[in-house]
Amino acid sequence: MKTIYDIQQLLKRFGTMIYIGNRVADLELMEEEVKELYDAQFIDTKVYQSAILLLRQEAQILKEKNETT
Repeated sequence: MKTIYDIQQLLKRFGTMIYIGNRVADLELMEEEVKELYDAQFIDTKVYQSAILLLRQEAQILKEKNETT
């Protein structure tokens, strides 16, 4: 997992497409979906950890950007 696109493709493999229109909300929903896949043992620990890290970093960047504007 190197990009948000990689995470979207992972979720797509399991039949999940996420688009709400609010990027931060999209990222938070993707995080929940990744957690569910991990809890159901569909993905391994390494994939889970890298996906969660990417999603949280991107969400934090967007939240900081929104606060300054």
